[in-house]
Amino acid sequence: MKLKFYGTRGSIPVCDAGFQQFGGNTTCLQLTFTDTNRIAIIDAGTGIRNLGKDLLAIGHQQEQIVMAFTHFHWDHIQGFPFFDPAYVPGQKITILTIGMDQTSRGLREIFEVQMRAEYFPVQLDEMGAEFEFLAISRASEHFTGINGVQTKVTTQQQNHPGGANSFRIERDGKVLVICTDVEHLEIMDPQLVELARGADVLVHDAQFTAEELVKRRGWGHSSYDQAMKFAELAGVKRLVLTHHDPEHDDEFLLHMEKLCQGKFPNTILAREGMELVIE
Repeated sequence: MKLKFYGTRGSIPVCDAGFQQFGGNTTCLQLTFTDTNRIAIIDAGTGIRNLGKDLLAIGHQQEQIVMAFTHFHWDHIQGFPFFDPAYVPGQKITILTIGMDQTSRGLREIFEVQMRAEYFPVQLDEMGAEFEFLAISRASEHFTGINGVQTKVTTQQQNHPGGANSFRIERDGKVLVICTDVEHLEIMDPQLVELARGADVLVHDAQFTAEELVKRRGWGHSSYDQAMKFAELAGVKRLVLTHHDPEHDDEFLLHMEKLCQGKFPNTILAREGMELVIE
């Protein structure tokens, strides 16, 4: 598996000069199954615009693209109307939610509403692609094998306003866990810790410092210290911190990365365009 970050920012995109190294686009991840060259997309923040352009530029051909969502806050769906493959007639795109209190009809409505004529010049039904809206309770019922290779996807609900899910993706003996938009309580959720147990790579929300978090309780995000504590409890091998606050510029994030590496050495802060091979 290979993971590429197309958006690493939380809340709102930023484009100032001091925000270029870590990127200013909101959350979007591309997961590539390297043995088949098939891709899946996690969340559709503004980073999905560049992802779509890259797919068309390299001539990537895939009959069905799966787009899975951790949740539906604005910074995780706002790039969807600018995803170029969605304007290709006949391209099949599955919009997927796993383990959330959602119906397929309600899922479709989320994307229809943000593209109503009051907000956007092109409506969902006019885009061109063929959309399937799929709300399932257990991912393992649908993703048991890709080209004969066992692929297990497990989800776990977490503490976030409006709800959110973490994903554990196991394939060919390797484990990737995506745990963004989570606010830990004083005692960390043991089910969530078990979801991340032994992961080769854990991608975790770290929007705030410990001092900032005191003033932002209830906003649904973690501090750097919480993310490292969670990684230690779960015994993960590599920790990637993401969902950077729009107030945190490159200088600040570089400083925080050094501090975090002093506590949990195998830590890196996600950068837009960064690729990780999980093998």
